Amino acid sequence: MNHLLILNDPSDGTERRFNGLRMDHALAKNDAQAEVTVFLMAHAVLCAKAGRKTPEGYDNLERMIGRVLSSKGRVLMCATCMEARGLARADMMEGPTRSTMDELAQAALAADKVLVS
Repeated sequence: MNHLLILNDPSDGTERRFNGLRMDHALAKNDAQAEVTVFLMAHAVLCAKAGRKTPEGYDNLERMIGRVLSSKGRVLMCATCMEARGLARADMMEGPTRSTMDELAQAALAADKVLVS
């Protein structure tokens, strides 16, 4: 089954992006054939910023995104959202791909299920 997870929330202050990434991990663990794409938009693009220092008691989102990628999932980052926050590709961790709304639309059309958080 093809799944698309769209994450919007900021990288800190809410558990929605954490739970979305946990869901991706659970999908990959429970269905070896699952194809999962995570699209980071709005403040969620900050989840893929390289070298973030995770304070005690907070979730390490860089590590969680790494788990998505290691389970053969795709992580796409909204280019417009990155630019609005002054983020260049060089600011981001290895693995996630800079993307567009057209690519998000294609992923949504190809998905069997779309989850938005």
